[in-house]
Amino acid sequence: MSAEDEELYSLLVPLADERLIVPRACVAEVVRYTPPVKNEGAYDWMLGTIGWNGRDLPVVAFEGAIGKDVPAPTGRTRVVVFYSTTGRVRPGFFGILTQGFPQLVRVNREVLQLDSTVGWSEGAPVLCRVKMINEFPLIPNLEALEEMIATDALPG
Repeated sequence: MSAEDEELYSLLVPLADERLIVPRACVAEVVRYTPPVKNEGAYDWMLGTIGWNGRDLPVVAFEGAIGKDVPAPTGRTRVVVFYSTTGRVRPGFFGILTQGFPQLVRVNREVLQLDSTVGWSEGAPVLCRVKMINEFPLIPNLEALEEMIATDALPG
C-alpha cells in the first residue's frame, strides 16, 4: 500500500483557543456567519438556526459544548456545515461556529501522535487530542455532538 493510500484529507478547523481536525468528507461547505435565530430555553452552546440551502441549519459553538466559554462572533467567524451521520439531526446537516477558514491538510500515521493533554469537560464530544507537527488539534466525537444537538442536552 502506498503512502498516498494511507493519507487522509482533513480540515483543521480554527476555534477560539483550539483547533479541530476532521476528515474533509465530513464537511459539506463553509459559509459566512449570520446571527442564528436562538431557540427559547436552549443551552448557550446551541446558538440557534441559520438559513442554509432552504433549510434551518442548527449551529453550535463547539467551545460551549466542551464546557468552555462561547466565543463572540468576529469578522473572521464562519460556519462549517457538517453532514449528519446518525440521522438524528434534521435537516441532515449541522453547523459549527469557526473563527476563520478551515485549512486543508493531508495526514497519515507518521504526522499524527496521540496527546494525553485534556482540556475539556467530562463527557464532552471529544474523542482525543493529537499532536500533528506543531499543532495539537482535538478530534471531535461528531456522533455525540449530533446527539447533544438532537436532544439539546449537556453531555454526561
